[in-house]
Amino acid sequence: MENLVAPLEEMHQRIETLMQQLNIETKTQRVNALQAQANDAEFWADPDTAQKTMREISKLKSEIDHWQALASRVDDALELARMAEDELAEELNDEVEALVPIVERAALQALLSGPYDNEDAIFAIHAGAGGTEAQDWASMLERMYLRWAEQNNYKVDIIERMEGEEAGIKSVTMNVSGDYAFGYLQSEQGVHRLVRISPFDSASRRHTSFAKVELWPDIQGDIDIEVSEKDLRIDTYRSSGAGGQNVQKNDTAVRITHIPTGLVEQCQNQRSQVQNRDRAMQILKARLFEMERKKQEAELAELKGENVDAGWGNQIRSYVLHPYQQVKDLRTRYEVGNTGAVLDGRLNDFMEEYLRAKINNLSLTPTEEGETE
Repeated sequence: MENLVAPLEEMHQRIETLMQQLNIETKTQRVNALQAQANDAEFWADPDTAQKTMREISKLKSEIDHWQALASRVDDALELARMAEDELAEELNDEVEALVPIVERAALQALLSGPYDNEDAIFAIHAGAGGTEAQDWASMLERMYLRWAEQNNYKVDIIERMEGEEAGIKSVTMNVSGDYAFGYLQSEQGVHRLVRISPFDSASRRHTSFAKVELWPDIQGDIDIEVSEKDLRIDTYRSSGAGGQNVQKNDTAVRITHIPTGLVEQCQNQRSQVQNRDRAMQILKARLFEMERKKQEAELAELKGENVDAGWGNQIRSYVLHPYQQVKDLRTRYEVGNTGAVLDGRLNDFMEEYLRAKINNLSLTPTEEGETE
């Protein structure tokens, strides 16, 4: 059993250090203080503040419970290993093997320390030029990310979806909610390229298609950014749907255009025009906020002599289905040959490679070096 004690002691020490770095004790005290406020008779006199407080309690408790449960699991295994009972050896060996990837993932998650990494995310996919080919590729990406969300227990709500003319989609905007949604999905921003034999080409020729992924944090509550009414153009239209009695007969969907930047945000999934307008405005503010944040980061990076631009012209990942099978990240150089698994949502390895590179301050500039089609 001695061979199991050492790795468990190492896990115990690692988790203890991470919990200190994450200020879990301080956060526990914060939860206790907020819960005391929530028990006050006047707590719900201001519903907006009360709801914001309850969201903070829920988020903090989720983080605290996660780390305390993991620490308890490791400590229980360590205590049993120290008892040196031979009949427990096989069971404990299985437990240690199971704990290794869990602790590794927790350690990586602990390094998601950006100001918005633990926020929900607003995630958009846009078909590139190329008509049906690109629109079909955009719908394949939508399916891939929905599968990823399902596999990792994230909740997804579709905010706006524009169908393609013949197949696929022109664009889709969705809300992804759950722990560290923005932190994990940040690796997906940029242009995704697909190379395949086209199912829409009667000559069965190889085609290259592009789709762009955008991401910004879904910051709860008011965003501290001013938007003048004179800078907005607001249009209403009838919500689209599959048909039937639940489709809105009135112009409840809302499209808001921010004239100075050209940003356009649409929402049609709420029940009323007012709700759709409020949600579209919130997302527009989040996009403007993210634009300003990235502008500041780019200015800082320029001073440092680094290039962090990941615009439309920079493909971040290639998905090659013909003449060979490969998905390759052009920033981290991480690649796999099982394209079917990736398109079915197995993206965590790509996300974690990106985060490790970012944490270690490695260059994340996309490069085509050594790649062939």
